Amino acid sequence: MQETVLNTEEIYRGRVIQLSVLDVRLPNGKTSRRELIKHPGAVAIIALDAANNVLLVRQFRMAADRVMMEIPAGTLEPGEDPLVCAERELQEETGYRPGKLEAFGGIYVAPGYTSEFIHHFIATDLTESRLEMDDDEFIEASFVPMTEALAMIERGEIIDGKSISGLLKVARRLGL
Repeated sequence: MQETVLNTEEIYRGRVIQLSVLDVRLPNGKTSRRELIKHPGAVAIIALDAANNVLLVRQFRMAADRVMMEIPAGTLEPGEDPLVCAERELQEETGYRPGKLEAFGGIYVAPGYTSEFIHHFIATDLTESRLEMDDDEFIEASFVPMTEALAMIERGEIIDGKSISGLLKVARRLGL
């Protein structure tokens, strides 16, 4: 089942991603081409208050060309510990610091063409602790009952994979 990389041509290197075209040898001995976006990975946080309300963020997403409701998330810096990134991103995007932060699996975004892996975390024991947002971020944060967040998924109001998978995994843990 393995493919062997024969040649790699870097097409583009940006601040966050690298696009390459790879020539590969297939398990049957034939060759093929693969387009690969390398990404440093990211974190996504399911932040819960004492009543199991979940903290969601609302922001414009250029790739989707729309405002979206999501769980807080952010890109890893090179070599950064995902736990450190999750704490920072939660503070920057929402103004809350977790008293407890638990790793809770993760997802590959689209393994057919990108290496991006998003680490899921559950944040609890939240306290207000505002950090400055990045200059290019415009985000509104609000708490929503977990049952309402699940209804938002069903109604198509929460439509990104990291949020849907993270919320559904936590809802299952909570017995919802």
